Amino acid sequence: FTDAEVYQQSFNSREYLKEFYSLRDSQGQPNTFLMENLKSLFKMFSLDGLRGDTLIDVGCGPTIYQVLSACEHFQEIIALDYTDQNRQELLKWLRNEPGAFDWRPVVQYVCELEGDREKWAEKEEKLRRKVRQVLKCDVTKANPVDPVSLPPADCLLSTLCLEAACKDLATFRSALRNISALVKPGGHLVMVTVLQETYYAFNKQVFSCLHLERNEVEEAVEGAGFEVKFSEVQPYLTSDIRVDCKAVLSLVARR
Repeated sequence: FTDAEVYQQSFNSREYLKEFYSLRDSQGQPNTFLMENLKSLFKMFSLDGLRGDTLIDVGCGPTIYQVLSACEHFQEIIALDYTDQNRQELLKWLRNEPGAFDWRPVVQYVCELEGDREKWAEKEEKLRRKVRQVLKCDVTKANPVDPVSLPPADCLLSTLCLEAACKDLATFRSALRNISALVKPGGHLVMVTVLQETYYAFNKQVFSCLHLERNEVEEAVEGAGFEVKFSEVQPYLTSDIRVDCKAVLSLVARR
């Protein structure tokens, strides 16, 4: 199983973004995986009670797509990731530096879901303002942001992270318990998790993924002290050699 050090040494954040986060591929084909996830996130963050002051994004990677809907409902976002180059890549975009990844088509797509495609620049500005901290984290630690301590947040978001960070179900369950301490009682957990995936590949490299079933994820979430409020599975039907994922689970739970 790909361990954390391999990510730190050889995960190419920019190639990852180019491979998986363009709205259309080089042949002009739509990125259905990304579009479906954006729709799910929009739907989940429209649910009652999903608002508050602080949202913590656990395992943000070098991406912002996952907080585009969330940033309309929370005042402050704290982004956490293990890999230095992912945090650097994210900061490059947040600081609007030359050479940062172009998220505009993705932001426009989310604005369209929200009813006004033209609000993309406003949304980018809002997100840049709301992401207050970008910190290193390790979900296998009891306090994932150790040595920092964060006040518990209103919402915890984790997309496509734990299944790549946890080598087995026991580690996955323990990671969920670890991150649960970051959210206050009554707060929410929002997750997007790939099901039945064992690898993803790009840039001539292969990274492991923990093969998970829907019930295993739901039970692990409940075992971490949450009550599942919303759970939906979207089959992933595209034949794609870069991943062997069969479906995507979107889930909201309350602590």
